[in-house]
Amino acid sequence: MFTGGSSIQLARIFGIRIGASPSWFVVLFVFIYLMSDTFQRVLDGSSTQAYLVAVAGVLLFFTSIVLHELGHAVVAQRLGITISGIDLWFFGGLARMSSDTDSPGTELKVALAGPLVTIAIVGVCAALVAAISNGPVLDVLLFSSSVDISPALALLGFLATINAAVFLFNMVPAYPLDGGRVARAIVWKLSGDRNRATRVAGRIGEGFAYLLIGFGVFLVASGEELDGIWLAVLGWLIAQSARSAIVTTKLTERIDGITAADIMDSEPVTMPAELPLSRAEEEYFLRYGWPWFPAVDEHDRFLGIVRKDAVDEQIAAGRPALEVAEVVEIGDADDWRVDSDLPLQTLLGDERLRDRRALMVVDPEGVLRGVVTIEHVGRAVTAALPRSA
Repeated sequence: MFTGGSSIQLARIFGIRIGASPSWFVVLFVFIYLMSDTFQRVLDGSSTQAYLVAVAGVLLFFTSIVLHELGHAVVAQRLGITISGIDLWFFGGLARMSSDTDSPGTELKVALAGPLVTIAIVGVCAALVAAISNGPVLDVLLFSSSVDISPALALLGFLATINAAVFLFNMVPAYPLDGGRVARAIVWKLSGDRNRATRVAGRIGEGFAYLLIGFGVFLVASGEELDGIWLAVLGWLIAQSARSAIVTTKLTERIDGITAADIMDSEPVTMPAELPLSRAEEEYFLRYGWPWFPAVDEHDRFLGIVRKDAVDEQIAAGRPALEVAEVVEIGDADDWRVDSDLPLQTLLGDERLRDRRALMVVDPEGVLRGVVTIEHVGRAVTAALPRSA
């Protein structure tokens, strides 16, 4: 869904970083504690058995959340959107996309990918319950006292029901939930206007959020403080995210048509690949005081980034005659590139720009045409904002 801040890396899957915010660890232990009590009643066994099932169930549930977000991430990557990572946090998970979708079709495919993974998990768990249970599947899924539920059935029933709940909640047509993004894609397709589609889905999101907040307050008044506070806070976050999306459309309408080529520095300082490191140190790093420069070949094709630390290391090692080409960072050169016609709106959401502070505008032949910095974007946005009377 929607979160910010730093996270702790847990793993990498398909090259995608999986992280967790500190709040997730709080939820993890609280969830295990609550589910231990539930499984204790359902299994009517030892507390140790209930605890182990709870640990397995909660960990598998969060694994299913990661799979849900991986569904979004893998489809987004196949459609050309860079994924900077997946984060687990207090209210679920988030696949961080470097840019917004560029068409209704892309929006729809990315939005549906996660829920389709979740409903597949529900189907697999329900099928396994049907295969190993002697009683009605629905009774097992609802933990009915009329059937004998083993630890395996309890675990599968829990995973099926909680993922079904996640699916139903996510498919509510309220932005920024997945269902809201589906609604956005449909309105976008019908109207041809992404901003209008965002406003429609965002207003539905606001209305749904206020219902959640109201229901949360009702639960608190009824004595169910924990559930009520959780729902109210979740509703507040959805309302904030939906409202932010609506406000953003006003800005995007003003910057529509502005591209990277319009705001870039078209005469950036570049470092020739054949330049000796001693001259690179003297003529570039000491002169400008910058920590890195883009390196280009004799045809001005962008090769990668040259960092001061790498140059200093080679000079200190007695190799000042080495050429810049020997220390240029070629491996992630593609991550620095953007097209000249990339919309300013896309740059605003580009996490690479936020992390690196600058990106290289490169043409189809690989020639460096300019450099766009976060300051360029900031000035363009400021110029687009309405003037106060």
